[in-house]
Amino acid sequence: MHMLRQYQVPLQRYMALMDLQERNERLFYKLLMDNVEELLPIVYTPTVGEACQKWGSIYRRPQGLYISLREKGRILDVLKNWPERNIQVIVVTDGERILGLGDLGCQGMGIPVGKLALYTALGGVRPSACLPVMIDVGTNNEKLLNDEFYIGLRQKRANGQEYAELMDEFMTAVKQNYGEKVLIQFEDFANHNAFELLAKYRRTHLVFNDDIQGTASVVLAGLVAALKLVGGTLAEHTFLFLGAGEAGTGIAELIALEMSRQTKAPLEETRKKIWLVDSKGLIVDSRKESLQHFKKPWAHEHEHLKGLLDAVKAIKPTVLIGSSGAGKTFTKEVIEAMTSFNEKPVIFALSNPTSQSECTAEEAYQWSKARAIFASGSPFDPVECHGQTFVPGQANNAYIFPGFGLGLVISGAIRVHDDMLLAASEALARQVTQENFDKGLIYPPFSNIRKISAHIAAEVAAKAYELGGLATRLPRPANLVKYAESCMYSPNYAATADHRELRFFYFFSPE
Repeated sequence: MHMLRQYQVPLQRYMALMDLQERNERLFYKLLMDNVEELLPIVYTPTVGEACQKWGSIYRRPQGLYISLREKGRILDVLKNWPERNIQVIVVTDGERILGLGDLGCQGMGIPVGKLALYTALGGVRPSACLPVMIDVGTNNEKLLNDEFYIGLRQKRANGQEYAELMDEFMTAVKQNYGEKVLIQFEDFANHNAFELLAKYRRTHLVFNDDIQGTASVVLAGLVAALKLVGGTLAEHTFLFLGAGEAGTGIAELIALEMSRQTKAPLEETRKKIWLVDSKGLIVDSRKESLQHFKKPWAHEHEHLKGLLDAVKAIKPTVLIGSSGAGKTFTKEVIEAMTSFNEKPVIFALSNPTSQSECTAEEAYQWSKARAIFASGSPFDPVECHGQTFVPGQANNAYIFPGFGLGLVISGAIRVHDDMLLAASEALARQVTQENFDKGLIYPPFSNIRKISAHIAAEVAAKAYELGGLATRLPRPANLVKYAESCMYSPNYAATADHRELRFFYFFSPE
């Protein structure tokens, strides 16, 4: 840690950590787990975004499996080349929508690599059971196509039937090679592919889209926790989203599902409490014919409004959620409008990395006169405002997906059900203590993340057993929390007082 702290540039720390992961995997995970709050922004967002942008020029070794259009027809053979046989979790991307940075093509491999490092460090899934995959179908990023250090196919993106056939061959090969219980996590696919892939394979494979489902689950957990500060039930609040892509519609749908579960009202009714704004303005019924299919459920009766500020003033939401990927869009006027009709406005600026955040923590607290309940996608430092110190919450998917994946693994689940996402949200919300609330936090500290992940895993596994036919690991363990903890990978070294023996152990033990 002393050596890492000598680097002043976050990307240098990232490169040093990636070198350590390759050189001494156990030490890498020991370091990450013991210093998770300090190193999480390095291993993942926001630093991983810069790493992906510069992936070609910092590239040293593959770190994962690259499958390109050139392997079409022999993807199963490529998978069999991976040295590990017992794979439990695959994180796969095609690099078309990396964080809020857009199409980074093959350089998006940093996302699966980073996500799986967190699966191990935060969720306890064995490193050898994790497989990062990049589906290389080209890129439409001209800057990368002309970059001498770009490592991917130098061609425009494949799409349509050619793309669908490649993905179908990949999904079939994964199931054939690793079985039905391998979790396939879709990561950073563009909207037009993300929804289709999830809808197509969720009934035949164990699949999870972190951008749609993971983000939704972690945000719902924050909202459930925030209710203890602002009062009322979910159904008594009004939600306005800036952004109607994977994250926005995914969060909206899970909120509507939880409202429906609590009130017994039809889903069509609970959706009416939720409004979305996209690049063309408020999504309303008069726009329905021109909307993409995943936006249509959110087209309600209202006059069309072009800007976010107009929508805020008209809808008067109690909760404002940004998932647009567009920075600085929660302006002073927007925050002040929210504050004008809410005693405690709930404001989530979720877009990553930090440069794309809809507003900063300091802006949210200052412009709301220290009344906002704030959470962001990227980390922000504590803020001094109106004589108080506020610790901004981070609605980071890392709270959810490691424990969620572990729950699927320990139960031997063969499908993901929406009720599992609701269970994960409730489990996370229960981990927020009064001490956290007193600091303005609506998420627990990451220092307790392994314990949090174990509780989430237990609730997800319990739901898999309750739903019937989804859990295959029988009989069900009596205490699922303890069972989850017992299954978690630990990188601890054997303790010894003899330093000479310790050195020998480090260098020569196969363990």
